[in-house]
This record gives sequence, C-alpha cells and structure tokens, in this order.
Amino acid sequence: MPVTDPIADLLTRIRNAQMAGHKVTTIPRSRMKEDIVKIMAAEGYIKDFGVTEEGPQGTIKVLLKYDKNGKAAINGMKRVSTPGLRRYVNIRSLPRVFNNLGIAIISTPRGVITNKIARREKVGGEVLCYIW
Repeated sequence: MPVTDPIADLLTRIRNAQMAGHKVTTIPRSRMKEDIVKIMAAEGYIKDFGVTEEGPQGTIKVLLKYDKNGKAAINGMKRVSTPGLRRYVNIRSLPRVFNNLGIAIISTPRGVITNKIARREKVGGEVLCYIW
C-alpha cells in the first residue's frame, strides 16, 4: 500500500518495534530512509542496519538497540517537516534537541546530516525529524 509520508512511516515502524520489544524491524528501502538509518547507527541510536535487494525496491533491516535492563536506546522521535508543511531553517536557526543531547536530522544541499554537522559546515535545510 502506498505511503504518503515515508519518513513518518520509518519512525513509526522503529517506534512500534521498540515498544513491542522486537530486536529487528524491516522497512521498505529508499535513499532518504537509508541515509536517516545510517545517521541513527552512527549516533548510537540503533545497533546496525542492512540493505537487501528484495522485491521492487528492497528493504532495510534495522537491528534495534537496548540496554541491559531492556530499555530502548531511543527515548523519542518526532517528525518535524511533513509533506503538507515543510520546515526549513537557516544556519542561525538550526535546532538544538534537548540541549544538544538529541539530534535533528536535516536534509541539506550537501546531503542528509545532523544539526551538529550542519552547524559546523554552516549550512541550513529542511528539518526532517528529531531523535532523542
């Protein structure tokens, strides 16, 4: 079934899998979703991910990360820019998520990057989501 907001679908699938205590979740593949999952892995919010070329577009398998007590590494995720209302920021108004304890994922002319990298490279763009 077609999805109107694929990034919100990605975040919802990860959120639902963590609430259910699953170790792995699968997501339909796209370049944007793959970039977002790559950032989540680099920042330590998920263990790892793998891309398989099954079906017409492929899938992304995400290994979720929990601590020794079974608490998820991701405390929350929020979709910021939606298809109906895009949110753009410049260098001076780059967001800080939970006083820089979380990250904002931003789509820029230099690719999909975090708010910390965007601040260092002095570039703005569309704020896709917050993760903390």
